[in-house]
Formats: sequence, structure tokens, C-alpha cells
Amino acid sequence: MRAAVFSRRGPSDVLSVQEVPDLEPGSGEVRVKIAVSGVNPTDWKMRKAGADLTWPHATPNQDGAGIIDAVGSGVSPDRIGERVWLTYAAWQRPWGTAAEQCVVPSEHAWTLPDNISFAQGAGLPIPFLTAHYCLYADGPIAGLTVLVAGGAGAVGHAAIQLAKLGGARVITTVSGPAKAAIAQTANPDLIVNYRNADAEQQIKAFAPEGVDRIVEVALTDNLALDLAVLKPFGSVVTYANQPEDPAVPVRQLMFGNFNLRFVIMYFFGSEVLNHAVGDVTKYLTEGRLVALPELHFTLEQTGAAHDAVEGNAVGKVLIDIAEL
Repeated sequence: MRAAVFSRRGPSDVLSVQEVPDLEPGSGEVRVKIAVSGVNPTDWKMRKAGADLTWPHATPNQDGAGIIDAVGSGVSPDRIGERVWLTYAAWQRPWGTAAEQCVVPSEHAWTLPDNISFAQGAGLPIPFLTAHYCLYADGPIAGLTVLVAGGAGAVGHAAIQLAKLGGARVITTVSGPAKAAIAQTANPDLIVNYRNADAEQQIKAFAPEGVDRIVEVALTDNLALDLAVLKPFGSVVTYANQPEDPAVPVRQLMFGNFNLRFVIMYFFGSEVLNHAVGDVTKYLTEGRLVALPELHFTLEQTGAAHDAVEGNAVGKVLIDIAEL
């Protein structure tokens, strides 16, 4: 099979497309013919500065979509031919989705409804599963007011949709009109340009008692605004880091009984994953989820796709592997 591989950590030019041996699924695993690979910030970060490689070479990218074409022992052969979306492909494993084949545990490949394209499926896992946990980690959200920072980003766009579908009122922040237009496709109740001097006042006018939960992408930059608009006993849930860690105002957090939560998807247990996948699959089947604008690359352009994500490209970066 053809795969994008690297044998050392470094910039995107460490990647090259090579012919490598076909993969075989082990016990409890499925092999997926990849149609589309999704690229997320974690992919370029792990390629650039992750732990030392323990394999001769590795293939990047956690997320993808395709068709199961082989199964290992303990997996029903009925899964062969199933359209799936998948994740955790390169987590502590050498074979990510930037390749014609990928092998993952069966429980990390989920049925992709026939009405959903492989491109949309490949864009789902990390953004939507992360967003779901950010929203639900502190309990149900029906009737709450949620603030989503960065509503034009992959996790932010997903969080707006999942929050609305979960019965919450949703405010989102963006940096300008172009991103506001993208965020609007997720159907928030209010869009605020956080660069405006009256951003805090706009949020408080919509939610006079404060917001219940905040899904945060830039905690260092936004913590002051978050705490200014957060309701007592509310939560700020952050899923990304910035070069500089925030100065945490402990006294302010204590007096508001605020909760500051940190999220990384790699350690989600089966209960968290099943809750998120169940909701996402339900909404997909009903045709209620909207995809971001798509930016497509070829397998030979895997390095350029990584660079696009590192450069904060607007839209979902995807690598087209095969037409299935």
C-alpha cells in the first residue's frame, strides 16, 4: 500500500509517500481501506515534537473514513464492507490514516450512515467527540446557556451544533465577518466578535445571569472575558493550549465557585466515547449536522495539509486517499 511516512520528528518535509507492506488486523481489530484522512492540530504536533519513535517509521493522522475490508479474530465478519468513521489510528501506534489502509481496534471504528460522505465522516472524530465531552462533562445541557469560543474552528463549530441539538442556548465568539459566516451555519443564537470593545456587554445582555458553560480554545487569551461572563458554579472547559500558560486568578475562581476543566481526547473511556458516538451517529442519521468548508489535499500533499492546519487554515483540512 501507499502511505505517508516519517522516520524522525521534525517539520513537514520529514514526510514522504512510500510503498509499505499491507497491514493485517490482529485480534479485535479491523482493517479499513481509507477514502479520506482528516487532519487535526494534534497530527502536526505529534509529528513535529512528539515522543521519540519506537518504530522504523510512522504514518500520521488519527481520523479517517473508509470501508472495512478485513477483520481480526474476535470481530464479526459481518463488519466487512461496512462504511466507517474512525479515530485513535496513530495514538501509540505506527499506522495512521494518511495511507491506503489503516488498522484500528474494532471499537474505534463506527458505522458511517449512507447519507454521509467519507469527507464529512473523516472530519468528525476528534472535533465532535472532543466538543461533546466539553459540553457534557459536567452533566446535561438542556436549558443551559453555553458560550463557545472560536465558532468557526473545527471543535467550536461542532460544539455549537451539539449544544443546540442538546437543548442549550448558544453564544459563540469569532474574530471577524468571514468566520462569523462560517459559525452561522452551525445555527448559534448569538455571534459576538471578541475583538469588539463591547464583547462582554453583548454577552451579558444576552445572558444577564451569566453563561453556564464555556467551551474554550484559547484560555490564556480569553480567561478574563470567560470569568467576567460566567455564572456562579459555572464551568470553563478548555481543549487546547497556547504557547503561554494563563495566569490563574485563584481567588476569583474560588469566590465564583467556578470550575476550570481541561480535556484531551486520548484518555476518554468507553462510557464517554459511547455517549458521544451515540449522539453524533443519531444526528448524522437524521441529517442534522453541518460540515465545515472543506480544504482537500492529495496523499502526496500530506506535508502541505499539516502545514495548512498549523497555519490555522479556515475550514476542515482533508486528504483524499481513494475513491471507494
